[in-house]
Amino acid sequence: MTNGKKKAGVTRQRVGKLMRTLFEILQEHPDGIQAQTAIAELEQRVPATAHESGHYASGGRRYENIVRFSTVDLVKAGWLLKDKGIWSVTETGKEAFATYPDPTAFYKRACALYKVWKSAQPDPTDDDAETVADAEVEQASPNQTFEQAEEAAWDDIWDYLQRIDPYNLQRLVAGLLEAMGYHVSWIAPPGKDGGMDVLAWTDPLGAKPPRIKVQVKRRKDSIAVDELRAFMAVLSDNDVGLFVTTGRFTKDAHDEARLQERRKITLIDRERLVELWIQYMDRLSEESRQLLPLKPIYFLAPS
Repeated sequence: MTNGKKKAGVTRQRVGKLMRTLFEILQEHPDGIQAQTAIAELEQRVPATAHESGHYASGGRRYENIVRFSTVDLVKAGWLLKDKGIWSVTETGKEAFATYPDPTAFYKRACALYKVWKSAQPDPTDDDAETVADAEVEQASPNQTFEQAEEAAWDDIWDYLQRIDPYNLQRLVAGLLEAMGYHVSWIAPPGKDGGMDVLAWTDPLGAKPPRIKVQVKRRKDSIAVDELRAFMAVLSDNDVGLFVTTGRFTKDAHDEARLQERRKITLIDRERLVELWIQYMDRLSEESRQLLPLKPIYFLAPS
């Protein structure tokens, strides 16, 4: 909230430059990038000023606080998406980036759209604060604190999945399938698996189709269409294929899976894997639960 006096140190022009450069970085990562990584890259391209390099009494650094505070306008404008600690640009954001090449105009438009969003809320506050350029926030807001805590939690989960033993990852997926009501009959032992890591059925005896063949990959990068096709080659007409990865899938891979008419294939990336794990956590065996030991922590929801 502002008292009518603009504080020195950050201008609308400066914020515009930060936000435009942030969008340049995000568009170099179509699948999104971890927030902390994006902010670190931003500072490499747009170094902090002496003012921005300072710290607040609470210990937070101005540079990161200014960046995070300013992204609120872009999120409410529908240009920036934040999901599980990952920041990415929306199609609308890409259009805005092309339409407003001037950094100040770019950020000003985002602020205008934020006002539109704010006025549509059931109980919009009636204050004068518009942007960090109008009234610099001198400590992290509850929203920013929550956001950073959530990002840190997801970063830990992603890091854990990148380091998990591949065989334990297979066991994790098998445990999840069992919690979902399927019957796992086989988990590939360590070594070459012939293109299949887990075999499951819809009934205990494996007498009823379909047979579920699962490929599990511990990966940081995205699974491309050629790798997906190699897995689909081991599927028969009566099989259902599940391809699970701790990374993501390329657009071509998603298109290939979606357009299949004969083979049934479902893609599960890291986000979907964790979502299913949380959804079925109360049905997991204690042994399975220890393979990805998550614990819910409750926060007072920010406004």
